[in-house]
Amino acid sequence: MKLSLCFSPCPNDTYIFDAMVHQKVDTEGLEFEYFMADVEKLNSAAFEEKPDVTKLSFHAFMHVAGRYLLLDSGAALGFGAGPLVISQQLKHFDELKGKTVAIPGIYTTANLLFSLAMKKAEVLKKELLFSDIENAILSGEVDAGVIIHESRFTYQLKGLHKLMDLGEFWEQLTGSPVPLGGITAHKRLGNEVIAKVNRCIGRSIEFADSHKGELNEFIRCNAREMDDTVMQKHIDLYVNEFSVSLGTQGKLAVNQMFEYAIAAEIIAKMPENIFAADI
Repeated sequence: MKLSLCFSPCPNDTYIFDAMVHQKVDTEGLEFEYFMADVEKLNSAAFEEKPDVTKLSFHAFMHVAGRYLLLDSGAALGFGAGPLVISQQLKHFDELKGKTVAIPGIYTTANLLFSLAMKKAEVLKKELLFSDIENAILSGEVDAGVIIHESRFTYQLKGLHKLMDLGEFWEQLTGSPVPLGGITAHKRLGNEVIAKVNRCIGRSIEFADSHKGELNEFIRCNAREMDDTVMQKHIDLYVNEFSVSLGTQGKLAVNQMFEYAIAAEIIAKMPENIFAADI
């Protein structure tokens, strides 16, 4: 059985999925036709219900949770792993009101967290590809930006500074790890196939972890001009125990994010079931 699988070209995703898509582990008769794109493009594709299995921002997942289920393996959650709000000219987060702020996509978790942190204060948001945000700040196109992925390791080298760590904001608010993105499967696949996919991801992570410290060609050729040190930092930050299994703590964090989004009137209600393991 062949399934469509979508994920980002970022090192954490290629690290997780390499063994699975290249048949280095037992895939229980499943084959994966994979497609890689920026996470906001993945979010958009899921709104059209195109992929069978896809990486999604948790913000986007909130809007398709009636059709996709969250798998137990492959997610990006963590402490100290949240998006950052950065600027060149502004000095404090409370100076953002009325300013232009770059975001890496409307349906990214970064934008959701930024909206929660800003409360009702108004800013002009400008959607940019995440890798273009630093340069947009430096050129004066925007006053500040919300950065994700490897940008958190490089922004200071460009003379930019942090106004707020949105991960710390979330951790102080909830005491939970920040849910960034998860792997979801369309309900049309059925319980048996979804369970197989989840086991395949688990094996793929186990294979990658058994070769930890080795940056293979699949990771390198898809990374955005990163050096090995940045790629390894990226993997170490975003692939952790919650990637192996959400567990009780991870599921609590996801439920909390839904609850805060409902309270902020970002979504209307919590679906009855969002976790594949709960079927």
